[in-house]
Amino acid sequence: MTRVGDPAVSAGPDDTTAGREVSRPARGPRRSGKRLELALLLTPALVLFVGFVLLPIAVAIYYSFYKWTGFSPRTPYGFGNYRRVLEDEVFRSALWHNIIIAALSVAVQLPLSIGLALLLNRKIRGRAVLRLVVFMPYVLSEAVTAVVWLLMLQPGGFVDQAFKAVGLGGLIQEWLADGDLVLYTLFVVITWKYIGFGIILLLAGLQSIPAELREAAATDGASAWQTTRSIVLPLLGPTIRIWIFLSIIGSLQLFDIVWIMTLGGPASASATMATYLLDHGFNRYEFGFGSAVAVVLFVVCFIFALIYQRFALRRDTDGALTRMVG
Repeated sequence: MTRVGDPAVSAGPDDTTAGREVSRPARGPRRSGKRLELALLLTPALVLFVGFVLLPIAVAIYYSFYKWTGFSPRTPYGFGNYRRVLEDEVFRSALWHNIIIAALSVAVQLPLSIGLALLLNRKIRGRAVLRLVVFMPYVLSEAVTAVVWLLMLQPGGFVDQAFKAVGLGGLIQEWLADGDLVLYTLFVVITWKYIGFGIILLLAGLQSIPAELREAAATDGASAWQTTRSIVLPLLGPTIRIWIFLSIIGSLQLFDIVWIMTLGGPASASATMATYLLDHGFNRYEFGFGSAVAVVLFVVCFIFALIYQRFALRRDTDGALTRMVG
């Protein structure tokens, strides 16, 4: 008679194999359940992405090959709309205006945002109130911002009165009517509107830097500037690169503030690619041509995103993936 504690029964190879065979079928339903769960969670997002991103892009590409006013029958036009876009001097100047705004954003807003973020990261009296004041313009909608500044920049408005009050009346200009000045006036408004977002983003990056590193540098005799230059700014690099990416993409797609304040004028001196698109696509009922402009705008942003991802953000994303795997 075989006993219960006999090794041949408790640890026999047949029983081990049998146990494995019994445990394998349980993995099938478990994996199916995970796949069903992923499908249920991803399907709404995929439906929205296809319906509101991929489908409009496909429709715009389709209409861009037709000459169409939105009312008349569509006439096949081949690449005629694209040739017209690229040959139009107004569009090229609009693209150049976007590039100027993007370059000014990096050259002016970035140093200003870093300086204010470093200041607001210190323990100073009223720091919470200062952070709120700096971030408040970003909370306002673009339409409200544009209307408020439009009223302030009118001849005899608040800005002109402020210059007169401090004895600088000779500097008063036609802020929104001077073709050589209007784009830079709009940049001031854009900076006032969006600099709060950059400061808050950089503050988040500063607070993620361990305080022990600064303390160690101070112990070694490093000055505040040396600590900032050699420790803080390099560690703040990923946040700065993200901010640059968002700032340039936003500059390339700039529309609301420009359209409300100037309609792209005077004489297209402040036109951007987006205002050019709306002017031709809707105001002039050139839907086929406007679709071609939209496609060109998308391609410009997409190419920039790919290049920036390849040469600037790749090491940040690779480092994040390495930390996740580790």
